[in-house]
Amino acid sequence: MAKQSGRNKKKPICGFCGRSATQLDAFIEGPNDIFICPECVDLCHNIIQQSQKPTSTPTLSLEEMPRPREIKEYLDQYVIGQEHAKKYLSVAVHNHYKRLFHTDSKDKDVEIDKSNVLLIGPTGSGKTLLARTLARFL
Repeated sequence: MAKQSGRNKKKPICGFCGRSATQLDAFIEGPNDIFICPECVDLCHNIIQQSQKPTSTPTLSLEEMPRPREIKEYLDQYVIGQEHAKKYLSVAVHNHYKRLFHTDSKDKDVEIDKSNVLLIGPTGSGKTLLARTLARFL
């Protein structure tokens, strides 16, 4: 397991935990006479495994999905005016949730179109406020 050649007169030391060859039997040698012990290899493996676990996204049922009216009412609390934009964004968000919900269902023949929303307007018209408020709601 460990490559210990005659050229290394010093006992190997783990570059991670600092243990010497007298405390452990085998080491893995890397480039430039750097060693790692099997326990640190296991620890590194576990860290990588934990970081690669898929994060679970909360699942919504059809009843828990926010309705366009609820989304618009929330936007009404923070944004004055822009009624058309608030209504359009509310419906777009609701359709987005429906599309996410139906990807897992058995209705493979039902297709919900994807849509994009482009907010255009002069400075100070509330584009960023709408986007931030909507993000806070979601």
